[in-house]
Amino acid sequence: MNAGDCLLLPVCCADDAEGLLPVAAALAGAWQMRVSLLGIVCIPPDESLSRGASRAQELRQELAGLTTRWAAAAALPIARVSHTPWDEIAAAVAESNCGLLILPWPADGFIFGKALAEVLDDPPCDVAIVRPACQAGEGAGRVRSILLPIRGGPHAALALRVSEALAEAFEAGITALHAGLPTYSPAADAPFVGLLPALQELPSITRLVTLPRADPGAILAEAQQHDAVIMGATAHAGVYQGPEAIGPFTARVFRETKGTVIAVKTRQEIVYPEPAPERTAEAPVEGGGTSNLVDKWFAENTFHSREFQDLQALLELKRAQGLSISLGLPALNEERTVGNVITTLKGALMDEVPLLDEIVLIDSDSTDRTRQIGLELGIPVYVHQQILPQYGAFPGKGEALWKSLYVLKGDIVIWVDTDITNIHPRFVFGILGPLLREKRVQYVKGFYRRPIHVGEVLEGSGGGRVTELVARPMLNLFYPVLSGVVQPLAGEYAGRRSALERLPFFTGYGVETGLLIDVLKVFGLPAIAQCDLEERIHKNQNLAALGKMSFQILQVFMRRLSEERGLLPAEINRTMKLVQHDQGRFYLDMQDIEEQERPPMIELAEYRQARGLSIRE
Repeated sequence: MNAGDCLLLPVCCADDAEGLLPVAAALAGAWQMRVSLLGIVCIPPDESLSRGASRAQELRQELAGLTTRWAAAAALPIARVSHTPWDEIAAAVAESNCGLLILPWPADGFIFGKALAEVLDDPPCDVAIVRPACQAGEGAGRVRSILLPIRGGPHAALALRVSEALAEAFEAGITALHAGLPTYSPAADAPFVGLLPALQELPSITRLVTLPRADPGAILAEAQQHDAVIMGATAHAGVYQGPEAIGPFTARVFRETKGTVIAVKTRQEIVYPEPAPERTAEAPVEGGGTSNLVDKWFAENTFHSREFQDLQALLELKRAQGLSISLGLPALNEERTVGNVITTLKGALMDEVPLLDEIVLIDSDSTDRTRQIGLELGIPVYVHQQILPQYGAFPGKGEALWKSLYVLKGDIVIWVDTDITNIHPRFVFGILGPLLREKRVQYVKGFYRRPIHVGEVLEGSGGGRVTELVARPMLNLFYPVLSGVVQPLAGEYAGRRSALERLPFFTGYGVETGLLIDVLKVFGLPAIAQCDLEERIHKNQNLAALGKMSFQILQVFMRRLSEERGLLPAEINRTMKLVQHDQGRFYLDMQDIEEQERPPMIELAEYRQARGLSIRE
């Protein structure tokens, strides 16, 4: 078997996983490997990949429910959405250092959109084709006896290893069966003769049966007496088509027996006794440019908070990865809501389930009781203007977030706004979940429905005006690869410290825009995820305040476009004329509104010393 540290099991539905996971878990346990469960959502070529988002969320949840039964062997599943699912699986093999790929038996000869003959002709790694036991009822998956038809062909060693692993897992005996050719051939039988002494020494081989010739009827009759049959695929991949690509007789065993059947194929190069057949041309690599890339990202990297509502499961993931988690709460004059935010999150995520290691209030010098409330509720409180005072202080949320990296201790840092009136633990566990589930994710944004107050009435939608009128149009124009981000300005987001400490922070309302663009630049689109947090209710700002916010956000776009592409002049206006109306007259009020940019926190000697990192010159 190829060297690797995992068994990859791709499935399209929970039913397939239900049948294949017992085999995968047994092999993983015997070989001290892990099972990587890959949910595949197939989308027709004429449909947008983004249509697979809901199915990807459902499939992750369905498969996660199964993995709890195989916790010792299986990692939490991931989902991938594709027009060409086999290409997706081949890529996952390469990414996961896969030692064995476990595939369901394709009775129609096609597996994940690829002809079985092509799969076996050039497998990405060693492959096991599995058809679970057909019988239903209690004990259907129990394996007490295994039949190992063997002639010493190129896949015999892998078949033997799989047989031994299952025998160990199920405490089963193995019957090794050797059938000669219709006409005796010393050269053809030589591999089995060489393997015979090794077979006789294995304690798991409890019976050895030799047939004078390859009689399909006799072999099938013997197979019916066992709970599992494990054999090598044909050495002449590509000669046969359809389900017979695995070998005509092997296909008969799959069709005509009731027990579990496994056919294995090594990736090693095989020397054919005659010229190998020409390979069928590979399917084209999935394309479609930026639009297709965004659709695929949206489908695979869009989560829902309900996927992570099992807090105990999240806690186990956290502990298994040895991570610490910090929640930072930026605030400025939020005495009306901050107490409920702290009480709700602390009670559910620290007191009941110790998912968070700390909750810290990062105040921006409030003039109301915000800080006092935080202290009364027993959490640390910092004033951002007093953190790292040697570097001065700018007003703004981004400045508070940047300085909070210095005082927060966790490997994962979460930020949640403190003006939320419908606060719920999902605002935290929803954006934390993708980071614990998928190692490639570095940064997670929340999104939600945004009701808006119109007078005394709360309308069901209409919030997020700056998002829809400024941020998303600008992303679509200049950073279309980020056009799938639902709410780029959302105040609830989380990231790995190892990523956040390497990013610059803008000091005001442009911080979310800057972080999103810079995460993309440094880590790539797959490192970004988003999570549906359902609904967020908070105080809505007036149009004048939203205008100033938009001005800051546009400055960030202008700066990045100037630096990266030279599209705009480096110097742009930093003052804004605001139209004011008072006592029946209009006038202009000019304000300085300038987004400052803080360097990556890891560049500060004080931070590196506090984190135990080497001090740079």
